[in-house]
Parts: sequence; C-alpha cells; structure tokens
Amino acid sequence: MREERAAGPADLHLHSACSDGTEPPAAVCVAAHAAGMRTIALTDHDTTIGWDEAADAAASLGMTLLPGAEVSAKHRGRSVHVLAYLFDPAEPQLAAMMQRVREDRIGRAERLVGNLARDYDIAWEDVLAQRTGDATVGRPHIADALVAKGIVLSREEAFAEMLHPASPYYVAHYAPSPRDVVRAIARAGGVSVIAHPAGRGMLPIPVLEELVEAGLGGLEIDHRENTAPGRATLRELADAHGLIVTGSSDYHGSGKPNRIGENTTSAEMVERIIAAATGTEPVSP
Repeated sequence: MREERAAGPADLHLHSACSDGTEPPAAVCVAAHAAGMRTIALTDHDTTIGWDEAADAAASLGMTLLPGAEVSAKHRGRSVHVLAYLFDPAEPQLAAMMQRVREDRIGRAERLVGNLARDYDIAWEDVLAQRTGDATVGRPHIADALVAKGIVLSREEAFAEMLHPASPYYVAHYAPSPRDVVRAIARAGGVSVIAHPAGRGMLPIPVLEELVEAGLGGLEIDHRENTAPGRATLRELADAHGLIVTGSSDYHGSGKPNRIGENTTSAEMVERIIAAATGTEPVSP
C-alpha cells in the first residue's frame, strides 16, 4: 500500500498563492501532474490553509499529497527554513508558532513598505492588491507591487536590491530558533527537513548535529541553491546520522525560475517520511 502511495517522481517543496506562490493550490497540483509528478507536498510558508484544496485536487488527479508547510526560523539572525511534513495542524505549540510568524510578517511588511514609500511611489494598498485571498503578505508581494508600479523589472531585481537584508529599507521579522521549530514539528507528529541547507549561508555542522539530536528528520540536499561542496558535506552528515535526503524544486509559479521536478525525492525517502509521521495521513490515490 505504501509503495503505491509513494509512487514517483516526487517533488516535496511546492508553494501556492496561500503564501508566496502565484497559483492557487489546485493549479499547483495540476501543474505538478502535467510535469510528470505523482507525489507532491504543498509547503506554503507558515500556513496550512491550502491543504484542503490541494487534497481535493491531488485526489482527483490520482496523485499522492503530503500536506506540509515551510516553517520560518532564525539562527543568530540568519534565516533558516524548516520543511514540515504530515504534522497535526491543530497541535497548539506549532500552530501558535506559525501564527506568530504570520502576524509579525504582516507588521514587518507594512513597516518595510513605509520605508520604501519615503523614496518611491508605492503604498500598502498596492501591496495588498498583489495578495490572493487570505495569503499572508510578505516580501514577494511587495516585490510584485514594485514590478506592477514599474519601479523594478522583476522579483529578482527587487530582492537583490530594495528587499535585500543589506538594503536601508529592510525590516527584520520574528522567527523562532531552528531547535524550537524541529521540536515543535516532532511534537505535532511531523517530520522535519531543513530546506536548501547549503544555500544562503550554510548552518555550521555542529548546529545541524544539535538539530539531529532535537529530532531533525532530514536534509533537502538536491536543490538549486545548494552548492556542490555543501551537498557533499551534507551527504556525509546524512549518511552518518541516517537522515532522510530529499530533492525538490521549491516551485513558486511565475514568482521564481524554479521548475517543478527539476529536483526530486526518491520513493524510498518519501516512504520513510510517511512511515515516520504520526500527525496527518498522506492523501493517497
């Protein structure tokens, strides 16, 4: 049964318009199916509001869905993203953690737009116009507003300049420690995997080993942002600790150049995630 549920190919890092992707969850599922994927995970940032729509779409397409989220964390001021799979969305600690991050993200976005408005013709209403439904407003929506106003040509340009942490307009946001996130995911019956851990500044190996002790399940090694030397180091760490190894696209629709299926996760590793999780069942065909 589980081999059937974990049919490949599998892409376990997809975003919808419920966070910072550009397509609704059902459209993401359709795009993944068209790209040849048969197992996927919806991993919107700090939210589960897209789960039901994605589950219905995946079931209609005969796909396996691992409901998930990408939970925000910080280590010494550095952003760390932790993918959470098959957790119980009603578990109080993890739910409260993600809610606090979402609420702080809104205030942070408003302050950032206020900073930009000192020098550019942009207002909060312009940013809200880029949001789909109840999606939490974040930097991608600000980037899209900057593009719509003709201030920059692309999201990439906005993030490289005005929205970069080194920019004078930038505003930091709250996020818990990776250790607290990993523990909360485990408490919720989920499986935690560090997203693109050898990109955007790799966490020191001792820190990753501490996360393993805290219950970390795996590492997303095959990802376009990971460096080749970083991947090699991470594979040694994964082998040493028996960690799950995943590969994913980090798809955001038209918001990023990442394409569905450019990296995939083996059926064996998907099966390990399903076997280790106790919080939520996968949606199976």
